[in-house]
Amino acid sequence: MDMEAAATSPLSLQENQTPQISSPKPFKRSFVASLMEAAALRTPSFKEDTYFISHLKNSEKRALLELKDKLMSVHGPDSMWGIPLLGNADERADVILLKFLRARDFKVQDSLTMLLKCLGWRKEFGADVVLEEELGFKELEGVVAYMHGYDREGHPVCYNAYGVFKDKEMYERIFGNDEKLKKFLRWRVQVLERGIKLLQFKAGGVNSIIQVTDLKDMPKRELREASNHILSLFQDNYPEMVARKIFVNVPWYFSLLYSVFSPFLTQRTKSKFVISKEGNAAETLYKFIRPEDIPVQYGGLSRPNDKLNGPPKPASEFTVKGGEKVNIQIEGIETGATITWDIVVGGWELEYSAEFVPNAEGSYTVAVEKQRHVAADEEAIHNSYTAGEAGKLVLSVDNTASRKRKVAAYRYIVRKTAASII
Repeated sequence: MDMEAAATSPLSLQENQTPQISSPKPFKRSFVASLMEAAALRTPSFKEDTYFISHLKNSEKRALLELKDKLMSVHGPDSMWGIPLLGNADERADVILLKFLRARDFKVQDSLTMLLKCLGWRKEFGADVVLEEELGFKELEGVVAYMHGYDREGHPVCYNAYGVFKDKEMYERIFGNDEKLKKFLRWRVQVLERGIKLLQFKAGGVNSIIQVTDLKDMPKRELREASNHILSLFQDNYPEMVARKIFVNVPWYFSLLYSVFSPFLTQRTKSKFVISKEGNAAETLYKFIRPEDIPVQYGGLSRPNDKLNGPPKPASEFTVKGGEKVNIQIEGIETGATITWDIVVGGWELEYSAEFVPNAEGSYTVAVEKQRHVAADEEAIHNSYTAGEAGKLVLSVDNTASRKRKVAAYRYIVRKTAASII
């Protein structure tokens, strides 16, 4: 099927169906895309620990027991995140201790040293009370670093984006002196502690978070000191707390830097990395996170105030191939009913329209949203329509002018009038 044929022969997509249209002609990948792909292929996918004692090697079981004995002899009972680290009463302690052991390749003395330093830092820093503090960074909430939703496996997701600091006034206001930097670091720890509060700390449970870092417009040189502090704090005091690190909107030179620094990273660390070049955020994130849990600025359907209305309504996912037009038909809409919908296509750059088609012969089709070109950076469309007569809503996404496959998602809810219910 060529471009012209696809444009005149759109597929009608019913809810939860997948379009069946032949693929467009293959085309060459760019050098950058090939480099990114090569970087991704160099490292195997990260396999998260289950923390079942029965899954440990005998040497790892011995290391866990030895770490407990050494901790008792040199430090005594203590707790972390409200969990006692010694004693058999709380099995969650094993999960925490195994994180420190894993971070030091089950070398007991190294793990003990790391654990003791972490306990000392938490007391000195006041990490256990930081969640109770009002640090005054309201302008950064939901923008720079924030917990938002869960991935497909139930891990809490932390988003990080530092592009706002390209504004010099904003940068000076937050990082202008040492005291401001210390306060920002305290706030950044506060965000991470919120995420850790969502973890289960149990064998087979959700014991780590997902980090999504947006590199778009990030002023690397200016943020070098803050970045180094954050990285050091997290590496030293939050071992094995991140299951996957997803980098989105990655500039072309990042893959070159990655190839330079890759030899200095452990295989385990590299296996956690997912690198997505600029413009591919939605396609990458959909692999790990459902669209209804992804913020709208990254090609998802989740808006800041959605959580006030309870758990997000699940979305239906589909793909739009290059040279393809997809019609989503939502049928069975009764007279007077109001239908509300959300729809998004990752990286848009295509034509979109919505129309209401009445069932009755002789009735006119209503152009609810006239066809228009949707730019790549536009967020999910949210709209509603009250039907004057029974019919169906048709949402059209026309990708016939592109050869690029795109991920997409939609959801809707129909509210009937009191008269129609009676």
